[in-house]
Amino acid sequence: MSKQLVEELYTHHVTEVRERIKTDPKLKALLDEKADPKLFEAFLITWNSLGVYMTEPVDGWIRRAGEATVKVGLNDVGQKLIAHAKHEAGHHLMMVEDTKHLVARWNERHSPKLNADALFAEEPTQAMKEYRDIHENTIVGDMPAAQVAIEFEIESLSTIIGPPLLEQAKRVCGEEILEGMSFLKEHTEIDVGHTALNEVMLGKLLSQVPDKAPIIAKTGADALDIYLRFLGDCVDRAGKLAQPAAA
Repeated sequence: MSKQLVEELYTHHVTEVRERIKTDPKLKALLDEKADPKLFEAFLITWNSLGVYMTEPVDGWIRRAGEATVKVGLNDVGQKLIAHAKHEAGHHLMMVEDTKHLVARWNERHSPKLNADALFAEEPTQAMKEYRDIHENTIVGDMPAAQVAIEFEIESLSTIIGPPLLEQAKRVCGEEILEGMSFLKEHTEIDVGHTALNEVMLGKLLSQVPDKAPIIAKTGADALDIYLRFLGDCVDRAGKLAQPAAA
């Protein structure tokens, strides 16, 4: 019943932005069999270092959205969000460690030499700011339970792009680079289960407030759009890092 409701009331609203996962030119170039290993390595560094800004607040967002959902009378969905928040706590620390590992590896092989702390301190892109905004606005909005749609789309994304990114990393950089990819490895695996749970939760929510399906779906679609633009930002910054050092 959950899957059917999601298909009937939700999926058609997010189909267009989901298609971009397969067609985005920057992601396609990154996963191309002729991709530059230095560019790919630089992408992993930028995605992890900038990703700390995106990931550190996640458990707080989910918990607060759950609490707000309970307050508007959707107790079951709210309690499930609160419980889910505990599983996300501290995940940004994996990105911190992966960045440090990848930067050390980079500095052994390439120029310019990088500093992990400087990368963490870089100015966030517009997409990064919007990612924080959509969470905060959802929590204080009329439908805080739409956080479920954000989780559904972003954790689904891990299961879609995670495996090809891991395979590409091994192919172009060598299997040893996986030592600096703990966040991606873990989320590629655990987000399969999380996505299934999110779909059940989303179906439950839609059964309770079917009239809110368009705003719930728009929240999920907007979050995915923002995250895809963030990935493009990471590719752009990686391109600058991977440029040949000036003579």
